[in-house]
Amino acid sequence: MIYLVGAGPGRADLLTVRAARVLAKANVVLYDRLVSPEVLDLVNPAADLLFVGKRDGEQEPIQQAILEELARQAHQHPHVVRLKGGDPMVFGRGAEEWQYLIDQGLEVELVPGISSALSVPSLAGIPPTFRGIANGFAVITGHVRDGFNEELKRYAQADTLIILMGTRHRARIADLLIAAGRDAQEPACFIENGSTPRERFHETVLGELGSVRVESPAVLVIGQVVRLRERLVPLLASGCLEATI
Repeated sequence: MIYLVGAGPGRADLLTVRAARVLAKANVVLYDRLVSPEVLDLVNPAADLLFVGKRDGEQEPIQQAILEELARQAHQHPHVVRLKGGDPMVFGRGAEEWQYLIDQGLEVELVPGISSALSVPSLAGIPPTFRGIANGFAVITGHVRDGFNEELKRYAQADTLIILMGTRHRARIADLLIAAGRDAQEPACFIENGSTPRERFHETVLGELGSVRVESPAVLVIGQVVRLRERLVPLLASGCLEATI
């Protein structure tokens, strides 16, 4: 059995109960770079941990190697876990791995995870929707196989835009969205290492995204809901919490 498991946004106690049980009995775990150390601490101590994070420019050959390694491990161990940050089905190529494994005649169980696209902003006091402010949202990626995702302009008019993998191309994202009609002064926020002790907030406006110093992984939220953070996180307004700009 191969388990495709979502590791959630980062905090170990935000794992699903099913995910925690699967990790506790795993024989081998193949994990990517978005899986936090806190989550890895819950893995069966006797299990082999195999890091299979991708490197820029080598995504395709590394992905093929991951598929082959999953199949190899499945023929050697009864409980193999493919552990991905967030939810495996949200920009995680989980469905591609699922299809490959099924084609190899292997048994697969999906264990969904809490997607960072929704949980990270919400935990930070930035809800994707709010009556009278945002009636809908779009979750998109800033990075695709060939580089920058030019198609994100199709979603430029969504009340709230949530962008994953957008740190590298943040300046181009801002330029494209402004050209598509969004206000350069619209509030925006990068949430770096969301839900973990390393979490940092970078509040700015759309037109200034390119000057923000932010590291991956980070979730980008663009829209008026960003202003709700000061109302929903009272300690921020009182100066007890730090927001980096």
